[in-house]
Amino acid sequence: MKPDPRKMRDWQIAEAAEQTMKSGERIASELGLKKEELIPFGRRLARVDFQKAIERLRNRPRGKYIDVTAITPTPLGEGKTTTSMGLVEGLGKLGKRVAGAIRQPSGGPTHNIKGSAAGGGLAQCIPLTEFSIRLTGDIDSITNAHNLAMVALTSRMQHEANHDDARLKKIGLKRLDIDQKRVQMKWAIDFCAQALRNITIGKGGKMDGVEMDSGFQITASSEIMAILAVSKDLEDLRARMGRIVVAYAKNGREITTRDLAVDGAMTAWMVEAINPNLLQTIEGQPVFVHAGPFANIAVGQSSIMADELATRLVDYHVTESGFGADIGFEKFWNLKCRFSGLKPNAVVLVATIRALKMHGGGPKVRPGIPLDEVYTKENLKLLEPGCENMTAHIETLKKSGARPVVCINGFHTDTKAEVALVKKIAEANGALCAVSDHWLNGGEGARELAEAVVAACDEKSNFKFLYELDMPLRQRIERIAREVYGAAGVTYSDVAKEKAERFEKDPAVQKLGTCMVKTHLSLSHDPDIKGRPKGWDLPISDILIYKGAGFVAPVAGAIKLIPGTCSDPAFRRIDVDVKTGKVKGLF
Repeated sequence: MKPDPRKMRDWQIAEAAEQTMKSGERIASELGLKKEELIPFGRRLARVDFQKAIERLRNRPRGKYIDVTAITPTPLGEGKTTTSMGLVEGLGKLGKRVAGAIRQPSGGPTHNIKGSAAGGGLAQCIPLTEFSIRLTGDIDSITNAHNLAMVALTSRMQHEANHDDARLKKIGLKRLDIDQKRVQMKWAIDFCAQALRNITIGKGGKMDGVEMDSGFQITASSEIMAILAVSKDLEDLRARMGRIVVAYAKNGREITTRDLAVDGAMTAWMVEAINPNLLQTIEGQPVFVHAGPFANIAVGQSSIMADELATRLVDYHVTESGFGADIGFEKFWNLKCRFSGLKPNAVVLVATIRALKMHGGGPKVRPGIPLDEVYTKENLKLLEPGCENMTAHIETLKKSGARPVVCINGFHTDTKAEVALVKKIAEANGALCAVSDHWLNGGEGARELAEAVVAACDEKSNFKFLYELDMPLRQRIERIAREVYGAAGVTYSDVAKEKAERFEKDPAVQKLGTCMVKTHLSLSHDPDIKGRPKGWDLPISDILIYKGAGFVAPVAGAIKLIPGTCSDPAFRRIDVDVKTGKVKGLF
């Protein structure tokens, strides 16, 4: 009997499905991988040997490439990963050779508010526990590689403080003269730990390091996580690892990981991490899980390597971009596709009636607080103006030249009149539109969506970037602000203006992409402004540089590099059955 998501928790559905899930060897064989290209991992997981597999597959024709993004979400999320898994299952029901690619979830959100990000109901990625906790150790490798750079930096600062130039030369070091007030990196941890945002290190004596201000960032925001996402292979990753700027010297010169002679050792931590993890949907289609950078403070995409493999192996490949189209898709469009050379044949925009009502002026939606009844009863007066947020995102997708497909992620409280109104507005604005109830019915529930996506993929795509790399940085920022966010203009703090002027004079920086840092809860920089705001300016407070990842990051609004843990975190409900060792309570 098929599990009923209305009566079972996600972890219970996943546990039931895992009793009959396919082996890694079978998934790989059905995908077209050879035995020697598979790396078994534990009892239920496997990795793909990227170097071996891509060497054989490199010249194969590519399958259709589909990105899944969303409207501006409520804090509850609108089911983007659930839709991605449902679409993979739906294409499977149509008899298509299909694969998916999603990011590995960070331990921070998994144990905090968001949960595991495996999807939900009958549209999940399994095995759930391994997906949500540990997986094959990629995040640990990134954390260790990141912290090794900080070890190299802080130990070098100590030795330079305690020795003269003659002594440094004797031990094979040249004075870098690092400015302790201009250290760019923080330490990494994969949890939401607000108490570690701002700390002092080096307290004690001269053997305990240099006393200075420091802090932690969540691993998903690490430049090394972004490097894993955008690298084409190990050689590319190795080169990028040496370009990471960790600090500045007192004369303003960049101090890189190569200067600290730590880039090789950092890469050694990442050798296994370049191999994409191979999991599956509840219905047995292959899913690559690889890299997990956040989208509001990083690039927000699963890896180029996973997409490179999948598009050579299947006829339809579904990847997912973090948060709404203003953030995740914009970075997919202008960063990931630029780095990879891949171009989407269709883009799915996930919308819910709930979120559209919120954008139409509905009451605040808060995690852990019951929804106001306007979200569970028919209300066309809220829904119609809320659809302006959806049309803004449709316009963004159309500017890329990709064919937009709006997916109404169905809830049982949606009425026929509400669904009809959203469809009418979506189609009037140039998108295909489908209703999908994959959460309740898996692949069967996603047939209409899958058919719409196939139709969109059959149309001619005229993909083009929003900006070219010869466009000056501030012009790029303004184009993104106006064309994607709907801002009237851009303002700069003194710090951001000084950096922008300096970066625009540097040909090496000019070649880097632009990765905006902004809240995901609004088209604007202010998470409390919903709908489709007009007549506002985007304030840029700072501009960060990530030469290894290949982009500069203009910061709009107040963004923390490590989130805080809420008052009712998910870890309170996660436990282990001591008789079986099975984890329960994940969602």
